[in-house]
Formats: sequence, structure tokens, C-alpha cells
Amino acid sequence: PYTRGEEVSRPLDDVLAEIATLAEKGVREISLLGQNVNGYRGETFEGEICTFPELLRLVAEIPGIGRLRYTTSHPLEFSDELIQCYRDLPQMVSHLHLPVQSGSNDVLQAMKRNHTIDVYIDKIAKLRQIRPDMHLSSDFIIGFPGETDAHFAETLQFIKDLDFDHSYSFIYSKRPGTPASELPDTTPEQVKKERLAQVQKVIKRSSIDKTDAMLGKIERVLIEKVSDKDPTLLMGTADNTRFVTFVGDAAWVGRFAEIEVTAIKTLNLVYGELLNLEPDVA
Repeated sequence: PYTRGEEVSRPLDDVLAEIATLAEKGVREISLLGQNVNGYRGETFEGEICTFPELLRLVAEIPGIGRLRYTTSHPLEFSDELIQCYRDLPQMVSHLHLPVQSGSNDVLQAMKRNHTIDVYIDKIAKLRQIRPDMHLSSDFIIGFPGETDAHFAETLQFIKDLDFDHSYSFIYSKRPGTPASELPDTTPEQVKKERLAQVQKVIKRSSIDKTDAMLGKIERVLIEKVSDKDPTLLMGTADNTRFVTFVGDAAWVGRFAEIEVTAIKTLNLVYGELLNLEPDVA
């Protein structure tokens, strides 16, 4: 926030017009992007302000849009109104990237993140009451100046408790012009690397377990392309970001299908069989 400048929101009508044009061209999944996307405050044609939950509801009404994602969110802007969108809009995927950065309130305060772990946990609990199958990913900065062994233990336990599916985790590095760059950093680099390895090991195990749990389940998949290796196979993406491969017709690309997962290939790739092909909305 200190290096990127003031937040700016695109006008609402501009966003909706672009999405409508994409839908007419056959786009079925929309990803709304922003540095703090759920802090969106877009001006309407009438000069009023549209919030992010209101934007999601408007996008869901556009014919042809069958799936909605967004990134990146901020915990303080993750409102109850946004959580209710998961109750009301079937287009919303059961996957959320909500950065938290640390599982220690002391470290969060030093980062000037302005949220606490309790706030984050409460929001995820409300979301999972509505979507028990919610897959959660986050960002973690390991080795922030002043992070002690106790602080790191809090982060590791937090990660285990929240059962994250994926993460973007990094060792802290100074950025010129930020307040943190002036803080004393006494943690040895090797300790930071060991902490990061522990975090990534825990989250990878969780990710593997979640992929393995897909076996025998039925997934809604957006068919995206013909396999590069086998022209008889189609590839698509499930709500939880896993790639799904199955036998099908190239004419089905761009449509949604219900696929029963029959085999786990890798951490992010599963095989399946077609159960149902949703009607083409074109």
C-alpha cells in the first residue's frame, strides 16, 4: 500500500460493458482483478457508488456467465454482504484467496495490516457455514523483522487450523520506501528458510489431501481445451482450480460439464468421466 499509491476503481458501466462483450464472444468464467478487489467502489452512470458485492450480483445477471472468481481480497473489506453472495449466487466458486500474511497478531501489528487473526478466523467461519466445501488459499510473509520462534509457531498452528489449500509464501525482503525497510532484521537467513520450508510442507500436505478427496466426487468443470497430448481428451478446470481431463468432443470446449473423478494423477490434475454436459448458452 505504501508503494502502489491511492486505490482507483474502474467505473461500473465500463466493467459491465466489457464483461457483456466477453460473454457474447463465448467467455463463461470471469475473474475480477484488483490489488484490493473487494474494496471496489465504482462510480455508476448516475454518479452513485457501487460496492463489490453489488458488482458481483450485477455480473451474475449477465447472460452466459457461469462462473465467478476474484483476487486479491483484503480481510477488512471481506464484509458480511460479500459472504452472502456465496449464499445467493451459484456462479461464485467455492474457492477463495484471502491474504493474511501472518498468524501472529504481533507480527500483523508490526506490518500495519490493521486486522487481527480473530477477525480473519471469524470471516472464514461464516463463509464455511454457507459453503462447507470452500477451498482457501492465502499469502504468508515469513521472517518479517522481529518475528520470533513463538510468533512463527502461532503462524504454523494457524495454517493447520484453517486448513489452507494453497499459499503464496515468501521470505521477507526489504522494499525501499516502506516503513518496514527501516526495521532491524536480526533473524538469520537460514532460520527464515527453515520456517518457510515448514509452512510449505504443511500446506502441500493439505493440498494433496484435498486433491485425493476428489476421488469419486462429481465436479463441475469448465471445458477449456483439447489436450495437447491426446486429441481425444478434453481438459478443464474445477471450482477448486484442479485440472480435470476426460474423454470428449472438441465441440464441447467452452461448456460446463459434470465430471466424476475416477483417478488422481498429480497434485493439480485428476482424470474423470463425463456424467452430464450442460446446455450450450450460445
